[in-house]
Amino acid sequence: METIPVITKLTYIVASACFILSLKWLSAPATSRRGVTAGVTGMSLAIAGTLYLLWGGGIHDPKSYGMIAGMLILGTIIGIPIAQIPLTAVPQRTAFSHAFGGMAAGVVGIAEYLWWVHDDPSRLQQHLEPHLTSFTMGVLGLEVILGFLTMTGSLMACGKLQGVKFIPDRPITYPGQNFVNLSLLAIAFVCAAILVVDPTKTIFLWVIVFLSLVFGVLLIIPIGGADMPTVIALLNSYAGLSACAMGFALGNPLLIIAGALDGSSGLILSIIMCQAMNRSFANVLFGAFGQVQAKAAEVEQRTYRSASAEEAAYLMENANTVVVVPGYGLAVSQAQHRVKELYELLTARGVDVKFAVHPVAGRMPGHMNVLLAEADIPYDKLVEMEDVNPDMEQVDVVLIIGANDVVNPAARSDKSSPIYGMPIIDVDKARTVMVIKRSMNVGFAGIDNPLFYLDKTLMLFGDAKKFVGEIVKELQGGGGGMH
Repeated sequence: METIPVITKLTYIVASACFILSLKWLSAPATSRRGVTAGVTGMSLAIAGTLYLLWGGGIHDPKSYGMIAGMLILGTIIGIPIAQIPLTAVPQRTAFSHAFGGMAAGVVGIAEYLWWVHDDPSRLQQHLEPHLTSFTMGVLGLEVILGFLTMTGSLMACGKLQGVKFIPDRPITYPGQNFVNLSLLAIAFVCAAILVVDPTKTIFLWVIVFLSLVFGVLLIIPIGGADMPTVIALLNSYAGLSACAMGFALGNPLLIIAGALDGSSGLILSIIMCQAMNRSFANVLFGAFGQVQAKAAEVEQRTYRSASAEEAAYLMENANTVVVVPGYGLAVSQAQHRVKELYELLTARGVDVKFAVHPVAGRMPGHMNVLLAEADIPYDKLVEMEDVNPDMEQVDVVLIIGANDVVNPAARSDKSSPIYGMPIIDVDKARTVMVIKRSMNVGFAGIDNPLFYLDKTLMLFGDAKKFVGEIVKELQGGGGGMH
């Protein structure tokens, strides 16, 4: 790597500070906008510093500037439509973005390697030191492996989240699957080790690319929709680590810092998600969690109570406290704005309304928080599971909108349940529970929910947006005439 100009170094330092502050501010809803601004500023400075690196470093090749300009234009063309995807599809958008990040790292790794090999292998031998050291070749191999497995893994995750017909969201398993997957990954690392010993054996690079692409697909196939929040966070970590490796390969300190921040934050978030589900990484990646359980499929027919929007409105407006528990059903129906109207009407009647958000509600970390924030629901009304559970026995009405597994009491009582031990929101301890669902079908975990059959539970069948809208109309009309 050529000597980095002082101006570029200073720009990189400021950009790194912006990235750190961005992560700090994004951790709280009240400062999230500031965090986004800091992140955009940091990336803008990073681009500017890199452009100056070309100019200040004496590299005035018009092709380089033209290629950079072309990539910026192409990125903008691709990025604008992605940015306009509705917030209900944020999980898919996030996974899709990870795919681009992984692809970028992998392609740059290939380009960096081929730049040294070129068409004349003897050139590589002549310049093996100090540029293409064993360490550099090692991190190039790691960059390519992580980059391409992140690319295909993220595309598979996006397909599962989007409901693509040929990518079912249920796990696909076969005997010896974990052995096959880990063997492919092991072979890829062996090929990378061979290149470290002898970088001229280019064929092994293409073997690494192929195996990494295949491994990314096979890694996601056995993972069900219930584990998507953790998987997305983990893929985010892989993308960051590949970028970090790219920074070492290119000798770029900013890439090392940004990649390390991305990789570590994704890993920490994955750990938080696993703790929220009382699961291990191994169980998430290799446990095929989310298959429909035979016990659920064969469960005997039990009675449940249903209610109308009129009855639901009456119960809520006569309550002192109402806790709303959002789930993926809220996102699918885009009901967040109707929920905001419901919140305002109940609050105007003196009802204390709060929103209990489970860490893995939805299909990505923070999914429900994003949707509720879009509807301008006050941040202080969003409470975490640990804060709301101790007071749940004093709650008059709980309204569950499209959530299932995160409120399933089987997690506390049924040791045979796949979600046993998973922390849940203790809605069954409230005085009255109302659940908006399209049907009595099981959730992503593929298990039945005994909550639905309790005497205190009322099932409100229908599309979440439509049903909440009907409740709002009843409240606007004075409670539907039930007084």
